[in-house]
Amino acid sequence: MRYIELPEYGEPEVMCVAEMAVPRPGKGEVLIRVAAAGVNRPDIVQRQGLYPPPPGASPVLGLEVAGEITALGEGVQRWQVGDLVCALTNGGGYAEYVTVPATQCLPVPKDLSLAEAAALPETLFTVWSNVFDRAQLKSGETFLVHGGSSGIGTTAIQLASAFGARVFATAGSDEKCAACESLGAEKAVNYRKQDYVEVVREATGGHGADVILDMVGGDYVERNIQLAARDGRIVNIAFLQGAKVQLNMLPVMVKRLSLTGSTLRPQPAAVKAEIARALEEKVWPLIEAGRVRPQIAATFSLEEVQAAHRLMESSSHIGKIVLTL
Repeated sequence: MRYIELPEYGEPEVMCVAEMAVPRPGKGEVLIRVAAAGVNRPDIVQRQGLYPPPPGASPVLGLEVAGEITALGEGVQRWQVGDLVCALTNGGGYAEYVTVPATQCLPVPKDLSLAEAAALPETLFTVWSNVFDRAQLKSGETFLVHGGSSGIGTTAIQLASAFGARVFATAGSDEKCAACESLGAEKAVNYRKQDYVEVVREATGGHGADVILDMVGGDYVERNIQLAARDGRIVNIAFLQGAKVQLNMLPVMVKRLSLTGSTLRPQPAAVKAEIARALEEKVWPLIEAGRVRPQIAATFSLEEVQAAHRLMESSSHIGKIVLTL
């Protein structure tokens, strides 16, 4: 099979198309013929040598796919050969075939293309586990997501809005802000022109944000604390502007804030299986009703993977980037 090889760490140009044997599914796994694979920020960081795969995971890039099941490992009962699924992988998605734990597969929602389905797993697993499991966002609460025009951001806006939260977002251009508001954000703040702390605080009558999802880090960490409402929950999932900060922790104590964070990839299979069950029960009906839909910024062929990574690094896109095979 063809796959994207990473012979060394570096710029997008280090990636190339190569060939290897088709993997065989192990116990509890399925083999998927990949029709499309999502491109995500962790792929970029792994390519740069800053995010090594956990022990036992495939070193091949690619954390989400959609396609057809072509073989079943021992003990797999739910799925059959020929089923169309999308899946959160443990690596290996940038390839014509990939093995995936059966419990991390979900049926392709009706009316979605395989390219759209491939854009679902990584962002939905991340948003659900952090915003709804970890931060416990509830209907009627105020939610702020940074990077609102990213794959994570566009997904978080739609989900939080669908579950009854007041949604705010930050983005880096008026076009991106308009896209966030079209997806359900009450107000999107262009951080190049306005201070999101002031805008959201004013819009909420001084209440602030009950839940903040941050992938920026840097000086946003302290500003999030300033904006957070009493008993607020702040979740960090990335640090594009740096992870080391100096903080005044007094507001954290006075406002009874919770500061937390997580990474998805190293979590145990049982945790990922539980997230998949929650998504199928609570989010899949919203997708099939058209209330939540992946926003595709661009698609590239497998051979165009370098261009896909360059687009991701430019941050000029709105939504998800997908490789099609």
